[in-house]
Amino acid sequence: MWLSEVAKGNPNIWAVKFMKIAQVAPLYESVPPKLYGGTERVISYLTDELVRQGNDVTLYASGDSVTKAELRPICQDSLRLQGELVIDPLAHHLRMLEVVAREANEFDIVHFHIDYLHFPITRRENFTSVTTLHGRLDIPDIEGIFREFPEMNLVSISNAQREPLRWANWVGTVYHGLPEQFYKPSYDAGKYLAFLGRISPEKRVDRAIEVAKRVGLPLKIAAKIDAVDRDYFESEIRGLLDDPLVEFIGEIGEDEKSEFIGNAKALMFLIDWPEPFGLVLTEAMACGTPVIAYGMGSVPEVIEDGVTGCIVDSIEAAAKAVERIDNLNRRKVRRAFEERFSVCRMAQDYMEIYRRIRHGEPYLATGELRPSAA
Repeated sequence: MWLSEVAKGNPNIWAVKFMKIAQVAPLYESVPPKLYGGTERVISYLTDELVRQGNDVTLYASGDSVTKAELRPICQDSLRLQGELVIDPLAHHLRMLEVVAREANEFDIVHFHIDYLHFPITRRENFTSVTTLHGRLDIPDIEGIFREFPEMNLVSISNAQREPLRWANWVGTVYHGLPEQFYKPSYDAGKYLAFLGRISPEKRVDRAIEVAKRVGLPLKIAAKIDAVDRDYFESEIRGLLDDPLVEFIGEIGEDEKSEFIGNAKALMFLIDWPEPFGLVLTEAMACGTPVIAYGMGSVPEVIEDGVTGCIVDSIEAAAKAVERIDNLNRRKVRRAFEERFSVCRMAQDYMEIYRRIRHGEPYLATGELRPSAA
């Protein structure tokens, strides 16, 4: 429809369709990340899709990022991969804020992905912005910052994520999306269970190991170990890896995920925290692989019980779910991903939010752009 408007010479159609957009990423990982890094991966997918759809996009990120947008590097390399060379990561982020504030008037909207670090400078410079919150919000320390800055435009990545701060200025919920072509689905039932993510107390790889032992199936673990979780790994997890059913692969890259997840019987997601979204859930769906997950946080919004996976509440229930997981249609799992979690849908949802903010239009009462997808 918009092409016909261009043909008619309507000058307003370009303002509606295309925008100058800044994306501001954390500097800990490159965009996209070399290995693990859910937030940076989503930023990469969103940025490139916005460019593909015709927008003029600038990405503020580390210099080793790769993007279809204009890259304005803040530091030469991502901070995590520099190891001990980086003593104070906050210094790099504060410098980025100064650069963004100085250049913000170039853009129709500035989209932040760095939690609340930019709130003071955004208020004082008074440029148009929106903030996607990627982490958990049930932390008492952070309530004060959101009450201090009630005017900030906030986007949640699930409705469950916003529950601790229901009163905040939510302008939408946008589920993460993935490029459909990145993941090749497998429609044959796999012979092993898979765990993909981080080794940390809240991710509960120990539960996945226990389920694998109960059902007598191999468990392959592809996971990173952050420095903050090293003691937990050594004291609680390392000993569990000695079981012959358990194979610890370590951290894997994007090009290895499709084969790793796609060849699995099921992805194990037996978490012990209010997961804000869980990108790995959609990665599994993209591969046609069903998920066995505890129903915490966003899980009931992302996984449809009995269609794309099984939502459970105990080790016993998870073990029983493994026994019947092959009854799920893996083609329907992939189809649900294509309908609900594509990068095209994510970019369109964000464009609608940008437009509403720019034009001062009211938001939908629920905060969701696509209620039928929840």
